[in-house]
Amino acid sequence: MSTDPIMPSVVLETDRLRLRAFTEADIDDVFESVTDPVTRKWVPIPAPGRPYTRADAVTWCVDTAPAMRATGDGQQWAAVLKDTGAFAGSFGLVRTDWRARTTEVGYWVAPAARGRGVASEAVTAITRWVLLEQGFERLQLKAATANTASRRVAERTGFVYEGTERNAAPLHHGRTDLAVYSVIRSDLLG
Repeated sequence: MSTDPIMPSVVLETDRLRLRAFTEADIDDVFESVTDPVTRKWVPIPAPGRPYTRADAVTWCVDTAPAMRATGDGQQWAAVLKDTGAFAGSFGLVRTDWRARTTEVGYWVAPAARGRGVASEAVTAITRWVLLEQGFERLQLKAATANTASRRVAERTGFVYEGTERNAAPLHHGRTDLAVYSVIRSDLLG
């Protein structure tokens, strides 16, 4: 068990979104979203080359997502549209380094919510919460260099491009370079 602190259990709200803990009610939406071909192209879960099953969705919603907060590694939120309650995606913090006060944001957007600014809205809320309310110093966002949608989210939300990690991540079909972006607390305060 980790001796790192844990992030508070919190619901984040934006104009259109509510970011809340995953529940069993999200299982079918998670399964449908992660098995979508666009999601599978860029998100190699549960493991590169392995199909995503409904059992994987159950494990994510019931065990894995809540455990990330409990172990101090990060925080995971299910994003839902406030007006309809429709599932919009998964957003979270991973690879949290409490000593350095750094963490990384990652996400995927449900097919029906793509192209509507959901990712930018959620990432902005998470960025402000992490850096201004939780006192972190740096937030990273990494995206496959060919994943133009995620790279646009980074650029629209104030992240600064730092460079490319070559051959850094496995996908379901091969490996990819990762574009590395960051935002630091002084970017928001300046």
